[in-house]
Amino acid sequence: MAATRALRVVAVASAAVAAGAGVWLLRTFDPNLAGSPFPPCMFHAFTGLYCVGCGLTRGLHALVHGDLAGAFAMNPLGMLMLPLMALMVAWSQGLQPRALRPVMAVAMEPKLWLWVLPGYWIARNLPWYPFTLLAPG
Repeated sequence: MAATRALRVVAVASAAVAAGAGVWLLRTFDPNLAGSPFPPCMFHAFTGLYCVGCGLTRGLHALVHGDLAGAFAMNPLGMLMLPLMALMVAWSQGLQPRALRPVMAVAMEPKLWLWVLPGYWIARNLPWYPFTLLAPG
């Protein structure tokens, strides 16, 4: 029991350090500029198409600089997923408020993501309005 608790504390501390380092990197370096330490999307480089994660680094950069509209313009699904992922992790760790049960019953269902992620991937590559709004701005 004590080992499990210690492991959980180490995992949370490691995640906090990694998140802090990520925020520092995103605040310090601009992924929009040449010479950035952030790698470009390999899928986009090879195919010219946008993947599910395209624009996420630039969106997070905009987010840590307080530009919420710019963040959503880069990757709308990614920005919507940030708070949902935090809730999903908390839910899986036992923090399960009754008010969130209906939302989490849907969000924690793997079949949902087997439709949402490929659907988003396809939709953001369609060349017609309103799908063009999903492409990184």
